[in-house]
Amino acid sequence: MTHGEADYDVIVVGAGIGGIYAVHRFARQGLSVLGIEGASGVGGVWYHNRYPGARVDVDSIDYCYYFSTQIWQQWRWTERFAAQPEILAYLDFVADSFGVKQRFVFGTWVTSAQWRGDTVRYHVTTSTGLSVSCRFLVMATGQLSAARRPEFPGLERFRGEWVRTSHWPERGVGLDGRRIGIIGTGSSGVQAIPVLAQYAKHLHVFQRTANYVVPARTAPIGAAVQRGIAGQLGDERELLLATRGGTRIPVGARPLSHFSPAEQVAILERQWESGGQAMNSLFSDQSTNQESNDVVAEFVRRKVREIVRDPGLAETLCPSSYPIGTRRLCLDIGYYETFNRDNVTLIDLRCDPIAEITETGIRTQTAHHELDLIVFALGFRAFTGALDKIHIRNERGAAPTDGWARGPRTLLGLMTTGFPNLFLPTGPGSPSVLGNLFLQNEFLMDWIGDCIGYLDARGFTTIEPSEAAQDVWTAQVAEAASRLLRLRVDNYMVHVNADDKSRVFIPYTGGFDRYVRAARDTAARGYEGFVLS
Repeated sequence: MTHGEADYDVIVVGAGIGGIYAVHRFARQGLSVLGIEGASGVGGVWYHNRYPGARVDVDSIDYCYYFSTQIWQQWRWTERFAAQPEILAYLDFVADSFGVKQRFVFGTWVTSAQWRGDTVRYHVTTSTGLSVSCRFLVMATGQLSAARRPEFPGLERFRGEWVRTSHWPERGVGLDGRRIGIIGTGSSGVQAIPVLAQYAKHLHVFQRTANYVVPARTAPIGAAVQRGIAGQLGDERELLLATRGGTRIPVGARPLSHFSPAEQVAILERQWESGGQAMNSLFSDQSTNQESNDVVAEFVRRKVREIVRDPGLAETLCPSSYPIGTRRLCLDIGYYETFNRDNVTLIDLRCDPIAEITETGIRTQTAHHELDLIVFALGFRAFTGALDKIHIRNERGAAPTDGWARGPRTLLGLMTTGFPNLFLPTGPGSPSVLGNLFLQNEFLMDWIGDCIGYLDARGFTTIEPSEAAQDVWTAQVAEAASRLLRLRVDNYMVHVNADDKSRVFIPYTGGFDRYVRAARDTAARGYEGFVLS
């Protein structure tokens, strides 16, 4: 600690799902803890992503905390896939219930974190001039938090209004009777488009890549279901920890070839009517076998053709350039039906790319679209964006991602060699964005808390992965993904090396259940693979 600095055992960066629980967990353990958050309140991605139509695509009864019976007794989810206002209210409720907000400073961005061996601490500076230090730095910044900035020629000339789904203004945005353009048809775009179309005088949808979209089928959740889970919360938590994704989403146990063509269609139809992400996992081989995947993909394309009345428009909306499930599967409420509206126009950017943004709209190569409002639904700089934004340095002056030129290298997705006492929960090499992020954050913050307790009880001051153990885990992550169709498709989860075009899948795909066993076994063996000093 240097003169004028406040010192803490732990600093947690981020007040989203992970940060809220981390601050509560570490404080309950008796550690001094400070949370730092750039926004004015808790919620993380659910604070910023308040665009029209925003909602979760995992069942609400899975996508929530499992550490507190009190919360389960007092909170009731209203629907299967909760909308953003309800999720933000839930996170606010949990933070208030456990006095978490008092341990955070809000409206404060971390600008640097320097590890010093002489003090055995990270020395942290912030945008507000606050300087603090800590023994352990926990980056609860999430993997999808650093939003992509729109980089289109002429944007600075646009005289209308433009916004991003990832940072939708708290003040709200007027939609009624406006000519609206939206660029991007990923998860955020798919959710926003049906709502924007209801208000817009005319909605122009600029599509680069068509996405597979399946029904959400959200519906009210009975109180009895939630009471049942609350009554055996510990058992329910262990049940979820023993699943592949940390959710109750069913996973098919047999390959597609096990079923007759009629049975295949019946299974697909039942899932279409049921709704949700299980369309990704109906058959045990659809993520690795192209022929099996083709059957599922063609089923979804057939549904698009049934819903969209204009045959040419339907074909433009049909994904055909990649297998289903190799990019994020989108859940919708009326997405394809929206394109039957007279006030909606689809612009296929593969055939008619954007040339520039003008003072009054967007010019493609063949036309000019007059607009009052442009919505950018462009996604995030995943995995490394938030880490790179914060100037974290070790004693050699290196950043955590400096050694990741050929793909991320971590041990359990939790730590990276050369950075003592720096924890990266849900980072590359963990199930990360492929797993239930509530349950995953809860499990990992418990693991980190137990680890700190182990170090303190035995007189250790630092922990970091050994190079050898990090190499072994990185190889295991690669092996788990080696047969996936997803590895062959360009998407934010795949790192492609420029020289030899070799591909590295960033999250761990071996299953949340196997990951939990590996993390627990590592701890039980005295944090084997980590160097304690």
